Formats: sequence, structure tokens, C-alpha cells
Amino acid sequence: LDKVEDFITENGHLPGVPSADCMVEEGLDVVKTNALLLEKIEELTLYLIQTNERLTTLERENVALRMRIHP
Repeated sequence: LDKVEDFITENGHLPGVPSADCMVEEGLDVVKTNALLLEKIEELTLYLIQTNERLTTLERENVALRMRIHP
């Protein structure tokens, strides 16, 4: 995610997705754009799943630590 953030900061758009200026200059291919958007949705979904798993693990660890402190 850090690399994606760096790319967006440097280039002003998501990696693998044409910039708005490029789309204006070259036109919009709806089929290609939809495929790119679906790919980005899949990436976001996978990231959310990973984040949720991490959060669940941290919550379990937090409960276990609280139990050790206040049995």
C-alpha cells in the first residue's frame, strides 16, 4: 500500500490506470476502463480481507492480554 501511495503522490493516479488527462487526450475505452475498475475493486476487496484478518488477530491478542492483566 505504501508503494501505491507513493505512485499516486508522484503520478496523480492509480498504477495501471490512465490519468484523467490521458483519457481526455486518447479517448475513453469503456470496456477497457471497466476491466481496470473491476481489477481495482478486486485489489481493494483483497486488501480489506487481509486488513480484517489482521484486525481480528489483534482483537484476540488484546483480549488475551487483558485477561492476563485482569484475570
